[in-house]
Amino acid sequence: VQLVESGGGLVQPGGSLRLSCAASGFAFSSYAMSWYRQAPGKERELVAGIGSGGGGTNYGDSMKGRFTISRDNAKNTVYLQMNSLKPEDTAVYYCNARRVAMTTEDYWGQGTQVTVAS
Repeated sequence: VQLVESGGGLVQPGGSLRLSCAASGFAFSSYAMSWYRQAPGKERELVAGIGSGGGGTNYGDSMKGRFTISRDNAKNTVYLQMNSLKPEDTAVYYCNARRVAMTTEDYWGQGTQVTVAS
């Protein structure tokens, strides 16, 4: 199982970034996908989530209206479009795959750094 995030980097306040998470080694279309982030000294928090079929999205309160999560099941990839970025969005962003059946299967990527600074 692999989740490989990409697209992070340094951006100025007000700018945009698009993160991608390429998945392999599991039945991607059967898993809900999410993005989490963790800033230094803070707990990991939910950024956005999307259902296995692409419907049903949810966002952290501070991301609503600025971030958009989407997925392409044909490409086994989930995306996070981030607009109007703020310095407080600076964090390591992690991709998560989860399927709850008889047991909970939970996979994580290695993370990609997003830094918002002028």
